[in-house]
Amino acid sequence: MVSEDAAGRRTRTLRAESALTSLTDGPASPERLRRVLEQVLVFAGATLAAVYTPGEDGELLCLVESAGVPRTVYGLRDSYPSSGGSAPADAHRSGRPVFLGPEDLAAGAESRRAPQRDFHLAVLPAHGDDGRACLLAVSEDAGGFDDEDRKCLELIADAIVCPAPAVALEGGELRSDAFSLAMDSGHIEVGDELLQLFGMSRADFDGKVETLLGLTVPEDLPSLMSLFEADHMSIGDRELEFRVLQPSGPPRWLRLRGRMLPGGEGRPARLVGAVADASTLRSDVTDVARVQRLAAALAMAGTVRDVSQAVVSALRAPLRADRIALAELENERMVVTVLDPPEPESWPELWRLEWRSEWPEAPVRAMPTLATALREGRAQIWPAGTGAAFLEPALADVGPGGLAVLPLPAAGRMAGACLIGWDAPHHFGPDERALLTASAGLAGQALMRAHALDAEHELVGMLQRQLLPRRLPRLPGAVAVARYLPSTAGLELGGDWYDVIPLPDNHVALVIGDVQGHSAGAATLMGQMRTALRAYAVEGHPPDVVVAHANRLLVDLETDLFATCTYVDLDIEEGTAWCVRAGHLPPVLRHPDGSTDIAEADGGPPLGVLAQADFPMTPLRLRPGTLVALTTDGLVESTEADIDEGMDHLAQQLAASDPAHLGLVADALLGGARRSDDVALLLLRYDGMATHPLRESWTVWRVPEAARHARRFTRRTLRLWGVPRDHLDTALLVVSELVTNALVHTGGQVRLDLTLVGRRLRVSVADASPRTPAKPTNIGWEATGGRGILLVEAVSATWGTLPVSGGKQVWSEIALDG
Repeated sequence: MVSEDAAGRRTRTLRAESALTSLTDGPASPERLRRVLEQVLVFAGATLAAVYTPGEDGELLCLVESAGVPRTVYGLRDSYPSSGGSAPADAHRSGRPVFLGPEDLAAGAESRRAPQRDFHLAVLPAHGDDGRACLLAVSEDAGGFDDEDRKCLELIADAIVCPAPAVALEGGELRSDAFSLAMDSGHIEVGDELLQLFGMSRADFDGKVETLLGLTVPEDLPSLMSLFEADHMSIGDRELEFRVLQPSGPPRWLRLRGRMLPGGEGRPARLVGAVADASTLRSDVTDVARVQRLAAALAMAGTVRDVSQAVVSALRAPLRADRIALAELENERMVVTVLDPPEPESWPELWRLEWRSEWPEAPVRAMPTLATALREGRAQIWPAGTGAAFLEPALADVGPGGLAVLPLPAAGRMAGACLIGWDAPHHFGPDERALLTASAGLAGQALMRAHALDAEHELVGMLQRQLLPRRLPRLPGAVAVARYLPSTAGLELGGDWYDVIPLPDNHVALVIGDVQGHSAGAATLMGQMRTALRAYAVEGHPPDVVVAHANRLLVDLETDLFATCTYVDLDIEEGTAWCVRAGHLPPVLRHPDGSTDIAEADGGPPLGVLAQADFPMTPLRLRPGTLVALTTDGLVESTEADIDEGMDHLAQQLAASDPAHLGLVADALLGGARRSDDVALLLLRYDGMATHPLRESWTVWRVPEAARHARRFTRRTLRLWGVPRDHLDTALLVVSELVTNALVHTGGQVRLDLTLVGRRLRVSVADASPRTPAKPTNIGWEATGGRGILLVEAVSATWGTLPVSGGKQVWSEIALDG
């Protein structure tokens, strides 16, 4: 698996900035401060983050909040003298960040306090709090904090605003649901409502925390005890749900929210907080109910996509996950069936490059962690802070705050895998693990059932795709993507097709069509029409002639079927196009400003209806950034809406789309497609050419000195273009040979075309003869001709012939680099 590249790192900084923006809306509070600190663990790879602020007298920098592992692991204090030589004091006084490595820390006076020695320390002034606070971060990575980590730390330091300090009144009255526990003695003060939740009266309570702990369910006692052990609880808020025994009936769920307050001289550290009835805070939907609802939804799921959507709906919201990916295992390859959220910015860079392509898939061997989980058949959980060190970046970035890798078993094999990721640090409780395991088993079985149905439809789709382009060509100044969806109503072949045909002189033809009916005959005729249109277009005919020839061909085939078609010839250099319609839907244009319109293109009858039919051409003007959409009626027509309403809806969807990601736009347009008919969709984004070729043409007259005139025209043009002198003779030789061959061996008009693109010169000579010049295999020394083509081949980087409107064009390309 590849490592993070520069684009991936920039994405991490942008994600950190986005997370901080959402967190810092609202007043300052301990909860908000802790959430901000958690971003240090997620985006800077730290194991501990803490904030220090000056005390009331300004002589001490006191710890007010932390996140991550306990500070005692690194020998960090809860306060430092402001005038001392510690890293927090230096950063606070100077107003500049301080970064220390293991060697620097080992040389300091505090090194003996740290059980863990190999770590890096960063302290930054928190400018978002008027410079009063300092952000401290610890990293156990061998390289410490890299440049991107430091950028994230700076962003987070600017977002830190400490809440106003709470004043603890000795002997003050507690709220009815609150408690205050002295960590040195175990004495606890509690409110009356809290005692009622535990089923005790004030008279029966002896003020000891052990009395309350004795009423909890034994299985919940270890996690609850961890809150009351000072070594395991750092400064800041903690939240925990636990159960207490009742005199009758099931245990009651309670939710504790506590905060550790540091002690001082003569004052013990205290744990303060509140306890509430969790049954009033929780949803009535239990994990058992969620599993039951998931099972019901999966029973109704007919396709793999339906199964994927049901799993996302059942798991993401209850688990508060930031992203879920579900993939099907096919022949040692993972084929992604759903990504939620679907926005590309929410996923690692590698996913956007490889998995969100036209046919998203990735080999299992490219992700060792996923391969291991599938091989062992058991879920793997990666809590916050562990994924970055052990996982490949493509998986670690899915859940920097926690990642669950769930194999989906079914019938003794693995049907696929589900990835669930969190951005903020996430704690995996036993109930949550059980929910994940049960859901994985149900999803695996449903995937197998859906795959059997999808396999039948895939057979139909495979046959259809064999008749469609395997891939679309790369275009200068434009990008094209296409999609085809077979109908799910029955298993008959459809007749929708699309094509993108590169043409000479930076032209491209966009074709989309639909043959009547759904049958093998329709699919066969579709393949014939696609081939015919491509052949006529490559011959160099104008768009109306291309469509007219295809119409006559279909009439001559004497079939009972007809076809509709839209043909667009786009000049990428000029941004102009000609559109021809044969009973098909017009193009939809999305302009760079987001506005859309449906091209008002005149149309002719469907192909194969009339032998003599006119197919008028309609001009189109495209500005850079314009998106052209061609589709078939399966996308825009249904029993609920007619074609006009469907086309308007398509235009609205295009207006709201982001043309920068054409693959995602196409997926979104097909997301709500009704599968009662097959659908073809072709999108092209016109970007314009960064460098326009230089072109000149010359009509060669049939006069005795025609070759000399052609050479003179070529010499004058190439000098004007600045072609080096040492390449000029080569070009003149090619022109002389090609023009002479055309004049001697053909009749009719001869045209010389010169094109300069970058450092490549193209010489083309067109004539009226369709015969390709023959290259002699053997020439004797006495022969007086036959060497022209051999000379052209010897001096050219490449050469060839093209059919052009009943004739041909012989061309040669000369590299000007040497």
